[in-house]
Amino acid sequence: MSTLNAVALSSIDVYQRWLSPLKGFCCAHAALFGGESCSAAVRRVVSEQGLVGGRADIAARFQTCRQTYGHLLGAQATGGRVQGVCCCGPVPIPFRCG
Repeated sequence: MSTLNAVALSSIDVYQRWLSPLKGFCCAHAALFGGESCSAAVRRVVSEQGLVGGRADIAARFQTCRQTYGHLLGAQATGGRVQGVCCCGPVPIPFRCG
């Protein structure tokens, strides 16, 4: 395993262990579809393909999460209820619906 992959996986581990529980939300993708959160999906991709080799899959996951966030935000505006956080950017954006 390359040093870059090890650093990426360690960073994800720290995020999942210490930061994610503090925010109390999951990503928009996991909130709508269930299954893996973005951090878990990226961790799996890095483990299987490496950070550089998996960058297209990682970018696609974040794009899907961003689109899902937009969908959930629209549901919230129309009275639906969902709960989560958009993890696709420098600042997590909490939302609630569901």
